[in-house]
Amino acid sequence: MSEKIRVLVVDDSALMRKLIPSILARDPEIEVVGTAMDGEFALKKVEELRPDVVTLDLEMPRMDGMETLRLIMRRAPLPVILFSTHSKEGAYSTLKALALGAVDFIAKPTDAAAGHLEKIADVLIEKIKVAKRATGRKLPPATVPIDPPVAVKKGARQTAPPTRIIAIGVSTGGPNALQYVLSQLPADFPCSILVVQHMPEGFTEMFAKRLDECCALDVSEAKSGDLLLAGRVLICPGNRHMMVRRMPRGDMAVLSDGAPVNGHRPSVDVLFHSVAQEFSLSAIGVLMTGMGEDGADGLGVIKAAGGFTIAQSEETCVVSGMPRAAITKGHANRVIALEQIGNFLASQYGTERLGEKSDKPEKDRSDKTEKLEKNERTPVSSQRG
Repeated sequence: MSEKIRVLVVDDSALMRKLIPSILARDPEIEVVGTAMDGEFALKKVEELRPDVVTLDLEMPRMDGMETLRLIMRRAPLPVILFSTHSKEGAYSTLKALALGAVDFIAKPTDAAAGHLEKIADVLIEKIKVAKRATGRKLPPATVPIDPPVAVKKGARQTAPPTRIIAIGVSTGGPNALQYVLSQLPADFPCSILVVQHMPEGFTEMFAKRLDECCALDVSEAKSGDLLLAGRVLICPGNRHMMVRRMPRGDMAVLSDGAPVNGHRPSVDVLFHSVAQEFSLSAIGVLMTGMGEDGADGLGVIKAAGGFTIAQSEETCVVSGMPRAAITKGHANRVIALEQIGNFLASQYGTERLGEKSDKPEKDRSDKTEKLEKNERTPVSSQRG
């Protein structure tokens, strides 16, 4: 039997230091080796106990979670899972901590102070196991800024229709990876980008604002009816699905409260299936770092519809489950390292104009698909309500 995953629980609440270990004790693969009430104690326990994974509360006295994380990553990097609050301040701190190197986060229930942690028990156990497997994985490049620069004045928003629709699916490790990719794209990028990042409700708005501050494109949290425009990036809100529709007044994003798919809402598969049906040859699917298989089948649907598909290379993922599933099933036209995805998109599609199509990436497709790609973008009518 393999060794248990050794976990250190860091939280200033005595109740949390009791409840979290009791939850983790249910799983025979996990052992809580210690607890700490603040950052200073945590650093000593890390050195003394050598845990495999640390769960870290961000709001603590003396030394808060942010400084504790910074020192852990500097002295002896190991997987850290954050406990975050459902507030704008909590969301901002969480995204900043992810940029510092935390593997993932979990939002504390609003009634956590009353001892109600049952709703996150299974998720926490799963994230700890994934974090342990992520040990030694290459994190997104260090060029990702911890503090976003002051928002750069952007020119007038483009109102031109996009030449392509790029759908991106990402999960664990995604905030840094996505920020890195988008920062490589120019302000006049002629495609529209739609993103599903597995993230709870309340965090995606702050995530979109952070991305908007860090890249030349216009990034915002999606609303139903938002038009798909050149140079626009729409982030799917937490706890909603995002689809696309071709309408007389323009192509647009549509949000849905449908049931979770693959255990997720938002689901990457929902977006990918919709983009494939509505845009076929003009669709580009990108599946990046994340656990599970959400998006793998959807990437195959985009490929089957004549679109181009990209999977992030496993060795550059924090967690490689999602892209690996797509690669294994043969759904990726191209496997690309994280550092090269943005440049690939910019070089292949950044110089296109309406009515023009680049045929460089299409070398990986069949001759039949190559011939179709030379035609004008063909609308695909929606069969959905």
